[in-house]
Amino acid sequence: MCRRRQSSNRQLGANSQKSAKIVALTGLSPGLRIIVTTRYPHLLSALDLGSLQLANRVVMPSMHTRLETLDHSVERRIAFYTARARGGVGLIVTAGYSPNQEGRLEEDAQVFESAGQIPEHLPVTRAVRDAGAAMLLQILHAGRYAKHDQLVAPSPLRSPINRRTPRELSEADIERTLGDYLRTSELAREAGYAGIEIMGSEGYLITQFTAPRSNQRQDCWGGSLENRCRFAVEIVKRIRARLGDDFIIGYRISTLDLVEDGLVGEDINHLARAIEAAGANMLVTGIGWHESPVPTIAYQVPRAAWSFTAARLKRVVGIPVVATNRINTPEVAEALLARGDADLVALARPLLADPAFVAKALADDAVAIAPCIACNQACLDYIFAERAATCLVNPGAGREVEFAAMPSGKQKSIAVVGAGPGGLAAASVAAEHGHRVVLFESANEIGGQLNLAKRIPGKREFLELLRYFRVRLNRAGVTLRLGERADAPVLAAGQFDHVIVATGAIARRPAIAGIDLPLVAGYRDIIEGRRVAGRRVAIIGTGGIAHDVAEFLLETNLDQTAGEFMDEWGVDAAITVAGGLRSASRPQVGREVTLLQRGEGRPGVRLGMTTGWILRSRLKARDVGFVTGCRYDHIDAGGLHYRAGGESHCARVDTIIVCAGQEKDDSLSDELKRAGIACTAIGGARLAAELDATRAIDEGTRLACSL
Repeated sequence: MCRRRQSSNRQLGANSQKSAKIVALTGLSPGLRIIVTTRYPHLLSALDLGSLQLANRVVMPSMHTRLETLDHSVERRIAFYTARARGGVGLIVTAGYSPNQEGRLEEDAQVFESAGQIPEHLPVTRAVRDAGAAMLLQILHAGRYAKHDQLVAPSPLRSPINRRTPRELSEADIERTLGDYLRTSELAREAGYAGIEIMGSEGYLITQFTAPRSNQRQDCWGGSLENRCRFAVEIVKRIRARLGDDFIIGYRISTLDLVEDGLVGEDINHLARAIEAAGANMLVTGIGWHESPVPTIAYQVPRAAWSFTAARLKRVVGIPVVATNRINTPEVAEALLARGDADLVALARPLLADPAFVAKALADDAVAIAPCIACNQACLDYIFAERAATCLVNPGAGREVEFAAMPSGKQKSIAVVGAGPGGLAAASVAAEHGHRVVLFESANEIGGQLNLAKRIPGKREFLELLRYFRVRLNRAGVTLRLGERADAPVLAAGQFDHVIVATGAIARRPAIAGIDLPLVAGYRDIIEGRRVAGRRVAIIGTGGIAHDVAEFLLETNLDQTAGEFMDEWGVDAAITVAGGLRSASRPQVGREVTLLQRGEGRPGVRLGMTTGWILRSRLKARDVGFVTGCRYDHIDAGGLHYRAGGESHCARVDTIIVCAGQEKDDSLSDELKRAGIACTAIGGARLAAELDATRAIDEGTRLACSL
């Protein structure tokens, strides 16, 4: 059993010396006084794992990034991981590596099965260690989730999220697979890793053995709870016996399956104790299977909502427990640790957003941390679209090599017109590169469409993004001119070397007879409160904005508590029901809402892959109607007249809200070009097919770097 060591003043002093190096490397504000804050004493205290001493309680957990499969993979991974190590993270876990070909997530996914692969790992582990962090290799066997034809599982049962049916593992196959886990662990030690993490959560192979849902075997690997847990226990036991006590074994355990025929709480306790007895050094909590009907990490999930599962675990084991999911500020992490819910916290997407998260907390500069807003747009959605992960807030995430190669030119005078996400990024980065920057915004506050997003239920994290940009603009020395519309004469008078046009997009108004009648409103008027919708509402459009407007009309609670979230989604926090699922509460709504679209396809098809289903589920629970294949005829006092399915209809409503797409607002670009002023349009001003903050921030950042 590992001993936990309380931090002494001497240890905190060592952290202070380390923080000075961290701050210098991670680009905090020049002249910032280097201190070790006492605001986060638990988060920043050291931890003894026996053969490994951690400087703090922050773990960067395993994330699928696709960096392993890109060209120059080693160089990219070194840059990615060392940025987080220099930023102060105590422990880093790699993306999942399969122990054999059958366990790959997909055809070209990473496998670690031979000594010839060690040179792909050694430079990474050496660089991370030199940067001040320890590193574990995650071993992940996908089981029936694998997207290739060699997939295997405890029983030949197809997952609802995979069209392929797995082959059932024979007892000989199981013994061979156990040997593969052991071989990969030995290779990990030779490759310089401090240990391994066994992926036993999220519905992958080991979880498929433990749950009756996916294990219908009647041999010694199935049936009773002890038999179903045998595979997991044998993996840990054999690795510990072969590699000794100076090798770290972390185990990611499913502390809440969130699927039917999953484990109950006492089953999870039994497994946790067995894994501890087998020789694991720590347990990392995992929430839900990938086929779960409950969201676990998206913005709709309250912060630290799942910490109760870590607290349950801590009551039954003596080894350190790591809490995960929706922990995105030092304050949230500190409170969780101070309550005794966990011994460490895992920050995945927050470290995509800001690799210097820990350094800034150490320097008592948490206000400068770039926030993870849990949007999933450029991380998980990119992964499922077979793209390398990055971050909406930080487009340099995963692209550290690429951005480091962008040269800085001589100092210039730059005007940025529009303080939406693209303009905010462009102005901040240009000023940080030494340019003199003036940011014009016709409204009286920065943010553009972000100011609409922050009013949508569940999207309060956008307030953090606005806070971050305010701090960044101020520290970079950007001159901010609010309430001022910049035109060509104003910009010509400023004698700017270059103008960045970030004026965004404007709402498209479809040519429907009667569109100007009083019962018709634009989405901005509704969200900003200039118009109040009636009880019966028709929304023209089914895109992201239309779904947000429907949420806005039907949900008055902007910030759900964890308890309210559990009630809405039917989560049994006591885990007395198999899988932790119970009947969901029925939300009370005061409006009838219908969304209409021209196309025949499924409504909301362009929503984010990992968040769209959540929005659709919430609206379905609130009895929102959808009509497709519409041909709008006219609007009159009686409502919206349209044709669908070969018949005429009338949506008899009190309010019609137009969410019919965007058009780029590029009139300023044309004006500047006629005046001979150098300019570049970014974001919605360049392309307004849809609102896309990820693209706008990326374009603003890249342009500012290239000036």
